[in-house]
Amino acid sequence: MISNFFVLSPRGDTVIAKTYRSKSGVRAHERSHTEAFFRKVKFWDGVAPGTPGMDTTLGLGSGKMSSSSDGGGGGGEGGESSKESVKRFGDAPPVFVMPDGYSYMHVKRNGLIFGCATEKNVSPVVVIELLSKIAKVFKDYCGTLSEESIRKNFILLYELLDELLDYGYPQVTQTENLKAFVYNEPIVVTAVADTGKMINPKTASASAVHKPVINSVDVDGKKTSLSANQKNEIFVDILERLSVLFSNNGYVLNSTIDGCIQMKSYLAGNPQLRLALNEDLAIGRNGNTSYGGGVTVDDINFHDCVNLSEWEHGRTLSFHPPDGEFIALNYRMTGEFKTPFRIFPSIEEVEPNKLEISVHVRAEIPDNHFGANVSIEVPLPHSTTVATCNVVSTPGANGVSAEYVAQEKKLMWTLKKFPGCTEQTMRAKVTLSGPCTSQIRREIGPINMNFEIPMYNVSSLQVRYLRIAENMPGYTPYRWVRYVTQSSSYVCRL
Repeated sequence: MISNFFVLSPRGDTVIAKTYRSKSGVRAHERSHTEAFFRKVKFWDGVAPGTPGMDTTLGLGSGKMSSSSDGGGGGGEGGESSKESVKRFGDAPPVFVMPDGYSYMHVKRNGLIFGCATEKNVSPVVVIELLSKIAKVFKDYCGTLSEESIRKNFILLYELLDELLDYGYPQVTQTENLKAFVYNEPIVVTAVADTGKMINPKTASASAVHKPVINSVDVDGKKTSLSANQKNEIFVDILERLSVLFSNNGYVLNSTIDGCIQMKSYLAGNPQLRLALNEDLAIGRNGNTSYGGGVTVDDINFHDCVNLSEWEHGRTLSFHPPDGEFIALNYRMTGEFKTPFRIFPSIEEVEPNKLEISVHVRAEIPDNHFGANVSIEVPLPHSTTVATCNVVSTPGANGVSAEYVAQEKKLMWTLKKFPGCTEQTMRAKVTLSGPCTSQIRREIGPINMNFEIPMYNVSSLQVRYLRIAENMPGYTPYRWVRYVTQSSSYVCRL
């Protein structure tokens, strides 16, 4: 299935690498292919180099030859569009072909790259799911997923890889099933190093979540048993990711919520739990929605451990939580819902080569909530020479800044805190090297917004209660429930 597996740090260093099979008996040095792979991912130009001169990206471009010696009518225009396509590419796709003939697939977790290569014609979806499973198992056994924790636990992780994969084929991928085959103990990394992007403290998980699922030792080699001084805790996260498309006048064209309930249990004895959601929760938009404007989701799916005997009449789930993190259920909502932020852009041509761009953002969340780590990007034409911007912010907003990034030809507007029921405005004056034509006008935008909102969810899906099914005297579990709303694709056309 896969030929080799590797984990790369944010700098491109190979943290873990394992070869399962090699082509024609030739075993290249592992650093040669991982370094070439990292350079391709880091500086993605939109062209997969498997076929020289050919655009072989998955679903990108038309596959036409991009040789600069192309002559004939319209050659200049074709060269311009080819140059434009290379500039416009962003992150590398999860699957592409390299010159060595292998298909490389990868996922990113906490800034680390989990990747593999294969010469076989395998399903990319299966391999991506396998890489995600490996990252989850590593996190469950190390407690936290970072470069430091992987380097200190490489013996344990190589032991896990021997059980996870056999000759490149997946064998056992469940955390609880691997316990019987793993004998090494993890070394707990006390200082959690988040190699990904910085997040708001209120949306970060509690430190207790970073405990491994098996007995461990600390850095000094002292044993830290899970049963000693262990609180009975369970963590529940209701995560929602929004995909919204606005028109240039602020109306919503398309909107979707992808949500999940993620859990991690440290309960002694693994008792049966009961999780109750909204009683008025309806599934499917077939006209049989609940009365009183209840919560309606398009579709929903559950983890294998969930018992649905009480779901239909009480919207209650019962289950024995498995080891490690798991997603109890996924749900999806489409249609109309109240978006947390509304974007109102405007463009005015003051002179033939000068534009004034205004972006007005209104927070429609309650005033006791706020958006954290808000960033708004406005792409500008390639002919932009100078751009200046200023921000009109209301009281309560923190860490407000706006700048023109000349290398990427875009305006970057950031706010560390965007209070609810407030409005923020950015105005920019853009100078072009030539007159503004309709073609140049189309290069502006779309506006992309990223944010996260702690303790708030758009769908109104709520956890009514979380309790232990059977009565256990003296058993007092600690329950931690939090809500986080994040942007997945929050875009406004111009």
